[in-house]
Amino acid sequence: MTINLFDDTAWFSLRPLTFTRPVANLRIGILTIAEKWAKHFDTDYGYITTNYLQQKYPLKDASLYINGSICPDENLLSHILGLKDGQVLLDGTIVIAYQSSIAIGYEGAYRKLEPIAYTKPYVRIRYTEDIFTMNDLELRKDFALVTKGRQSARLDSSNTIIGDDIFVEEGANALCSTFNTKWGPIYLGKNSSVWEGSMIRGSFALCENADVKMGARIYSKTTVGPYSRVGGEISNVVFWGHSAKGHDGFLGNSVLGEWCNIGADTNASNLKNNYAEVRLWDYEKSSFRKTGLQFCGLIMADHAKTGINTMLNTGTVVGVGANVFGSGFPRQFVPDFAWGGANGFETYQINKMIETAQKVLARKNLLLDEVEMAILNHIFELTKTYRNF
Repeated sequence: MTINLFDDTAWFSLRPLTFTRPVANLRIGILTIAEKWAKHFDTDYGYITTNYLQQKYPLKDASLYINGSICPDENLLSHILGLKDGQVLLDGTIVIAYQSSIAIGYEGAYRKLEPIAYTKPYVRIRYTEDIFTMNDLELRKDFALVTKGRQSARLDSSNTIIGDDIFVEEGANALCSTFNTKWGPIYLGKNSSVWEGSMIRGSFALCENADVKMGARIYSKTTVGPYSRVGGEISNVVFWGHSAKGHDGFLGNSVLGEWCNIGADTNASNLKNNYAEVRLWDYEKSSFRKTGLQFCGLIMADHAKTGINTMLNTGTVVGVGANVFGSGFPRQFVPDFAWGGANGFETYQINKMIETAQKVLARKNLLLDEVEMAILNHIFELTKTYRNF
């Protein structure tokens, strides 16, 4: 049984993270949302997303369609498996899933298929901050899912492990570090590495081929995605993957996309001096919206970067391909393909941005192909309206 994960209106409210991916490709916990569903169903998956992303994220030949902003749980699984052809599972106006042998979009499913009401609570990712606020819950669920019935590898005896809720994949290694599982599980992915003197408190996930550098201090509710490298002080942060925060500096209550780089001694505030509610930039409204949160740090989209000693205000949103540097605090919304800092911004021209991205990927023996370049060019045109420098 193959599944397709579709984007609904959440794709718009999750920008800038979703400018470069479908919603179901977002990482929360250990896995992406798509990977969670695929593992539960033991199946392949495709995506139904905006046109310019569809070539990179193709759809599959399937009759089961699931909302890509919704994370699986046992109740949802049983209800979705019970759907018959021509039925749609609904929470009010939210299409959760539907079965249809005829190709039909989620809006058509809502109007044309037989409705089945769903009233139980579930996790839906609607805003960017939902990723870090719900990461602890999803990390615990994913930990149980990926470790069920399996035997953990062992770590070197030089480490201190407090509690026993830790799972170590083959090839993972750590030396002279402290792992505290009393606050939540700790997962060390395949070929991941924790360098000497690190202190890690669960819940925590270090995904495949990711590294924690020497002396890092990592607090609960944090996920370091595949092929990422982190150091310094980190609390409740989700790195999608292939990103780096390799040096000292604080980052908390934040989400970083793919191919991001945080310069040495960059610090991002996650609490306002007056303890007031944090607002985040809303692409739909072209203004700031209230989050209801007191703690909220940095939302950074793919290919964005900061220079050394960069200071970021509470609730800063940095768009795709932006490059932030210099002294002082830049504004709390840094548009996609912006270049500069507190003293002002100019447009980071797409040819120069792509040239840098090619060099970044080449360092890992990867190629920025024509499909990726077409996506970046499309986003550059799509976001022009925000670059009113």
